[in-house]
Amino acid sequence: MTVSIYDDELLGQAGGPDGQQGPMTTGKIEQKITEIQQFYDKCSVFITGGTGFLGKTLIYKLLTSCPGIENIFLLVRSKRGKDIFSRVEEIFDDAMFDKMKQTCPKYDHKIRAVAGDCMQPGLGISPSDREVLTENVNIVFHLAATVRFDEKMKTAMQINVKACRDVLDLCHDMKRLKSVIYVSTAYTQCPQSVVDERFYDPPMESEKMIHLTDCVTDGMIEKITPVLLDKWPNTYTFTKAIAEDVVRKNSRGMPVGMFRPGIVIATYQEPVPGWIDNFYGPTGVIAGAGTGVLRTLRADPTKVANMVPVDLCVNGIIASAWDIAERFRTEILPDPEIPIYNFCTEPNNCITWGDFTHTTIKFGSMYPTMKAIWYLCYASNPNIVLHYLSIIFLHYAPAVLCDIIAVLIGRKPRLLRSYKKIHRFMDVIEYFSMREWQFKMDNMNGLWRKLSSADQKLFFFDMRQINWDYFLEQYFCGIRRYLLNDPMETVPQAVIRWNRLYWLHQATKVIVLLLLYKLVMSVWGMFS
Repeated sequence: MTVSIYDDELLGQAGGPDGQQGPMTTGKIEQKITEIQQFYDKCSVFITGGTGFLGKTLIYKLLTSCPGIENIFLLVRSKRGKDIFSRVEEIFDDAMFDKMKQTCPKYDHKIRAVAGDCMQPGLGISPSDREVLTENVNIVFHLAATVRFDEKMKTAMQINVKACRDVLDLCHDMKRLKSVIYVSTAYTQCPQSVVDERFYDPPMESEKMIHLTDCVTDGMIEKITPVLLDKWPNTYTFTKAIAEDVVRKNSRGMPVGMFRPGIVIATYQEPVPGWIDNFYGPTGVIAGAGTGVLRTLRADPTKVANMVPVDLCVNGIIASAWDIAERFRTEILPDPEIPIYNFCTEPNNCITWGDFTHTTIKFGSMYPTMKAIWYLCYASNPNIVLHYLSIIFLHYAPAVLCDIIAVLIGRKPRLLRSYKKIHRFMDVIEYFSMREWQFKMDNMNGLWRKLSSADQKLFFFDMRQINWDYFLEQYFCGIRRYLLNDPMETVPQAVIRWNRLYWLHQATKVIVLLLLYKLVMSVWGMFS
C-alpha cells in the first residue's frame, strides 16, 4: 500500500525553505523561481535507490531546493526485520538531514513509501500502488543498483538489468510523465579508452542475457561468468552495460535520458562539506590509510582519478531531468535521440592517483584520528612485485604477529581476517587505479551553459571549478567524523598520540633494519 509515513493531512502541500508554505502554493508568486524549480513545481517524483548514498543526497536536494514538489515516492523493501516505514524514517535519521529539519520541518509530509523490491518481478509493486504511481508521477529517477562489484551474476542481472526494464515498463503506463533519468556509470564502457556520450554495443544483447540467466542454474552461470565478462572487470560494470541496452530498446516514445557518473564520493558543499556514509572506492583507501591499516595501493600515480562529489552529481541529475523534458518537448523528430550525460573529472582540472596519495598523507598528518592503530604510511605502487612484497611484509606479517599476541592474552584474533577483506577491496579498485579513460562531456558542458545564472548557483555541477585541495581536506575530515565516529574536537589529543606512533614507527624501522643486517651477516658468515 502506498501511504505517507507521516500524517496525510498536509500531503501535497509544498513547504518553503523556512518550513512555512512556499510561494508556489499560495496562489500568487511572491518571489521569482528558477527554470528548474518551475519544472519541478507541483510535480510528483518516483525514486528507486532512495535509501542509498546517492539517493539520500538526491532526496535532500529536491526537498531543499525544489520546495514546489508535491510528493516524493520512494521504492523501499523490508530488510532485516524492519518494515518500509522504519527504513524510510532511518533515511532521515542521518546527520546530513539535521540542518534541513530545522529549516524545513514539514518535509516529511511529502515523503511517501512504496513497498517494492528490485529482486522481484515488476519491482514487487502491488496493483494498487502501481495505479497510484501511474496516475500521479511526473518525474522518475532510477538509481537502484547493487554496488557490490563481485556480486553473483544472477543477482546483478536481476537488480541492475531486469529491474531497469521493469522501471521502464512502469514509466510507459505513467499518464503524466515528463522526464525519466536512468543512472548508469562511466565505466560501463571500460574496454574503450575514449567514452563518448552515446550508446555502444553491449557485451551481449539484453534479451539474450536475460534469457540465459533465467534458464541456466546458479552453479552453471557462476562457472561461465568469467567467459561472459570477457573484457569487463566485474559483474557490476558488465550488467550496467547490459542495462544500457535495455534503456536503448525500451524507451521508445518516452522522455528518457541516461546519466553516467564517475566514482561518486563525498559532498563538496551540500548539506555539509565532506559528508559520506560508506567505505566504497577511494573512501576505503583514505580510511584504511588514516587508521594505519592500509600501507600499499596498486595504482599508477600518473593516471587520473575520476572522482566526482555526490552533491555535484545530484545537481547534474536534477538538471538533466529538466533538459530531457525540454529536448523531448521541442524535438521535431518522431523518435528523439536518448541523451546521455557523462559526468566525470574535467581534463583541465583533474587529480591523479599520485596527487590523491600525497594529499591524503598531508591531511592525515594534519587531522589524525584517535582510531589509528599505527602511523599513516602508505604509497601507490604501480609495480606489482613491490605491491605484493608490501602486502606480505607490511600487511600480513604484522597481522600474524598481532593475532598471535591477541590469542596469547585471551582476545579474539581479528587483524588477519580484516586484511583479507581489505585485499578483496583492493583487487576491485586496482583495475580503475591502473588505467585512464578519456570521457567526452559535450552534453554535460552544454547543459551547464543552458542554465540561467540562478540555476547555476542553485544546482552547481561544473567540475571545472572544483578546488581539489579544499575538497580532499573536507573529504578526509568527513571520513573522520561520519565514518570513524571521531569528532574534530579530538584532533589535539590525536596529534599527541600521532607523535607517539611516529616515533614507534621509526623505532620499528630501526629494529627491522638491524635484524635484517644481522640476518645478512649470519648468511654471509655461513658461506664465507
